[in-house]
Amino acid sequence: MFSLNSYKKIGNLISGSKISVIGASLVSILLPVLAISIFFDSLGLIDNPYFGFLLYVVMTPLLTLGIVLLFVGSFFSRGREELGTFTVEYLKEQFTRPGRYARVRKFLNFTVAITLFLVFVVGIASYSSFQYTSSPSFCGQFCHDVMQPQYTAFKNSPHSTVPCVDCHLGKDADWAERSRFTGVKQLFAVATNSYPKPILSPIEHLRPGRKTCEQCHLPDKFHGSRLYTKNRFLPDEKNTKVGTAILMKVGSGDIQGNMAHGIHWHVSENQQVLYRAADHEREIITEVRQVEKGKKDIIYTMAADDEEKVNPNAGGAESGELRKMDCIDCHNRPTHIFLSAEEALDQKLSANIIPPYLPFIKRQALAAIKKKYDSREVARVEISRDLQNWYSTNYPELILNNPSLFERAVQGTVQAYEENVFPKMDVEWGVYKNFLGHTDGSGCFRCHGKLQETQSGRIISSDCNLCHVILAENEEQPEIIKSLQEVID
Repeated sequence: MFSLNSYKKIGNLISGSKISVIGASLVSILLPVLAISIFFDSLGLIDNPYFGFLLYVVMTPLLTLGIVLLFVGSFFSRGREELGTFTVEYLKEQFTRPGRYARVRKFLNFTVAITLFLVFVVGIASYSSFQYTSSPSFCGQFCHDVMQPQYTAFKNSPHSTVPCVDCHLGKDADWAERSRFTGVKQLFAVATNSYPKPILSPIEHLRPGRKTCEQCHLPDKFHGSRLYTKNRFLPDEKNTKVGTAILMKVGSGDIQGNMAHGIHWHVSENQQVLYRAADHEREIITEVRQVEKGKKDIIYTMAADDEEKVNPNAGGAESGELRKMDCIDCHNRPTHIFLSAEEALDQKLSANIIPPYLPFIKRQALAAIKKKYDSREVARVEISRDLQNWYSTNYPELILNNPSLFERAVQGTVQAYEENVFPKMDVEWGVYKNFLGHTDGSGCFRCHGKLQETQSGRIISSDCNLCHVILAENEEQPEIIKSLQEVID
C-alpha cells in the first residue's frame, strides 16, 4: 500500500517535531490500553471508583490531547511544507501510474477505518466520562473519607436508587453548570484539605426544592390524610415494644381548585410563606411572612427578649435573607438521613437484626454506642467488649448457650453505630438534625409556638391538631394498630 520510502517520509515528519512525537507516543500507548479498559468496564469486570477515575478522567483527556498534538506537530511545525509536498507528490504518482488506483482505495479505506476507530474510542470514552462523573460511586466513593457519611446515608435512604445528580444538578442547564462549577471548588477543597468537618448543611448551591422534588412527587398528589405508624423499644429487660399511630393531615397546596389546607399549606402558591433565619442551619427563625395577593402581608417576628438571646447586638435589626419556603425546609434530610442512637437501634430491633428477646439489649447497646470513640475501628472493638463484659457478668449462661444470638446482637449494634457515626468527619449523634417533625424541639417548633404577629401579638399556633391527630402514643399493642392490621390481613 505504502512504499518503504513513504513510511520513512511520514516518520520523518512526525519525528521532526517534538510536539508530534509526544502526541504519537500518547496515542500509541493509550489507545490500546483505553480500548481494552473500556471493554472490561462495559462487562462490569472491575468495580472500583479509582479505576473509573483513571480511565475516564485521566486517560481519555490524555488520548485526546495526544491526537491534537500529533496533528498540530505535523501541520504547524517545520515539517509542514514537507508534508504538503509529499502529499501532493504521492497523490500525483498514484493517479498517473497504471494500476495504482486500487492501492489508493485501500489506503483511503485504511485511513477511514483508523479515523473511525479513533472517533469511536474517544466518543465512547467521552460519553462514559460524563456518565462516570455523574454516578453515585464517583460522588460518594472517590473522595472516600469526605463523602463516606453522606454516601452511607444515601445507600440506606428511600432515594437510594436515584442518582445523586438528579437532585444536586438536575436537567436545567443553568443549575447544572452552576453545580459543576461548585464541584470544582469542592475538589480543590479536598485536594488542599480545606473542607469543613462535618460537611455543612443545608447546601447553598442546590436547585430550589420544588424544582427537584416535584419531578417525582407531584403537587396535585398532595391530598387528604395519611396514617403514620412507628415502633419503639423500651430500655427494660424485655425490650418492650411500643407503638405510635398518627393520622397526618397532609392536605394540599391549593391544587386543582382546592383551598390550601393541612401541612402542605406551607407551599401554597396563593398564600406564600417566606422566612428569615439567623443561622446557616436555618434552625433559628427570626421572621415569618404570609404573603397573599391583594392582601397586606402578615408578619410574625421573635419577641424582643428572644431576639436579644439569639443576637445580643441585633437591636431589632434584620438578620439573614428572606427565603421562600419550599420542600426541603421541612424535608431537609430526604436522602442523607442520620438517625438518633435510639432510632437506629429501634430499626435494628424491629427488623430482628438485633434480637429483641436478648434481655436488656436496647439499654446496653444504647449505652455502648453513645460513647465517643476516636475511630470506627476502635468503636467496633469497644462496643463488642462492652457488651461481652456486661452479658458475661449478668447472663453468662445465655451467651454461652446462644453464642450466635449474642454475635448477632453485637454485629447489629455495631452496624447501627457505623451507619450514623463517622469520627474522621466529626459526624456524631445529632450533628445533622431532621426538621420533619419536632422530636428534638426543632423542626416545626422553629416557628410554631415561638413567633408572634407584629400587630396583634398573636403567636403562631402550636396546637397538635393542626397537622396531625394522635391515635396512639407509645402504647404496648395499640388497639388501633391491631384493628388496622386485622383489616389488612
